[in-house]
Order: sequence, then C-alpha cells, then structure tokens
Amino acid sequence: MTLSIQSDSYFMQQALNEAKDAAEKGEIPVGAVVTVNGRIIARGHNLTETLTDVTAHAEMQLITAAANELGSKYLPECTLYVTLEPCPMCAGALYWSQIGRIVIGTKDEKRGFTTIVHQMLHPKTEVSWGVLEAECREILVLFFKKLRKSKGL
Repeated sequence: MTLSIQSDSYFMQQALNEAKDAAEKGEIPVGAVVTVNGRIIARGHNLTETLTDVTAHAEMQLITAAANELGSKYLPECTLYVTLEPCPMCAGALYWSQIGRIVIGTKDEKRGFTTIVHQMLHPKTEVSWGVLEAECREILVLFFKKLRKSKGL
C-alpha cells in the first residue's frame, strides 16, 4: 500500500492546509488527512482550544472520522498524513486503530512518540518521515514566534 512521493506531497499539502486553518483559529497548527486508495476520507486539525479538550488532537479527530466513514474501528487500509509527529497518546490510539501507514511531516523533538519509545505503533504500520518537512516545521515555528511575541516573551 505504498503511494508515490508525488501523492505523498499532495496529501501532505492537504494536511498543511488544515494546519493553516488551525493556526487561524488560534489552535496549534497541526493538520492531518486520512486516505484510502488515494481518496481523502477524513480531514481535520487540532481542536484542543476550541473544544477545551486536551485529547482533541488532529489524529484523534481523524481516527474517529475515518472509522465512522468506513464503519470499522480498524483502519489497516488507511494512510494518515500528519504535519507533526504524533504524541504518545495519539500513537497509542493509532496503534489500536491498526492504521496501515502514517506519513509524518516533521518530528516533534519534545513531545513526539519517539521521545518515549520507537515501537509505539502497530507492528504492521508503515511510517514515512519528512514529507514537506520544511513547510511543516515552518508553520509551527511561525505560530509559536507570533504567540510568544503577543505574550511579550
């Protein structure tokens, strides 16, 4: 279930569009899309501020949306494109969903799942790193720079 680099770039750009929407709402700009057979079945971004819910990460939103779309709690035929490395909570949920593939834009050096353990995902889940990495990192850097400036830090 491997997609071409061109397809990965296209779908990561869709996830980046979601991250931009999140930033405009004051959410940490993490966006994601879920695909099946090259078709987007779910899209979204962080909603932790909007919903006042620490679990409302983009990945958590999309696991639910994709499962509802497919009528199954397991997602082995799905690919998740996410702009930032999932945290341990999201990696655990992705493990239980048995998602087939995850494409990650940029690493999260402070809170990503690999800061705890590299084997948090389902053994059959394929992982690709660094698709549109510079763009995925830049939106986060600019968001936090603007946030710090607004708080006078």
